[in-house]
Amino acid sequence: MDYSKVGETMKSTVPWVGTAGIDFKEITATRAVAVLPDVEAQRNHVGGPHAAVTFGLAETASGAILLAAFAAQLARATPLVARSAIEYKKLAVGDLTAEAVLGRPAEEVVAELDAGQRPEFPVHVTVRNAEGVTTAEVTVTWTLRPNRT
Repeated sequence: MDYSKVGETMKSTVPWVGTAGIDFKEITATRAVAVLPDVEAQRNHVGGPHAAVTFGLAETASGAILLAAFAAQLARATPLVARSAIEYKKLAVGDLTAEAVLGRPAEEVVAELDAGQRPEFPVHVTVRNAEGVTTAEVTVTWTLRPNRT
């Protein structure tokens, strides 16, 4: 599958992605890398990106994997975030990079969907500053809710 359009699709279907200025450096069915430039208007009281902005970048990177890995399933299931957890490790300053990795094989998730279940799967995201230092670790657990026919 050609994943080159996933980033543009996200920018056109989720307006915040484009507004925030997120750029996608890599997208595959198992890994995505997204970058958020440092923007003064998005900083918090200590000079780093606001916590919500950091989380938004991580969630967006996880969504890119979802689209890449499960695009063929979206006609029959709606993707939803079931839950998220974030651990802030260090004050983030400057541009941020989020590296997201699919936490379960896509084939397992699709098999559960085929069996009539509502599968859940984690996407693990590491957010790093411009020096490559980890500033946050995030797990976004997605579900594919079967559409009613």
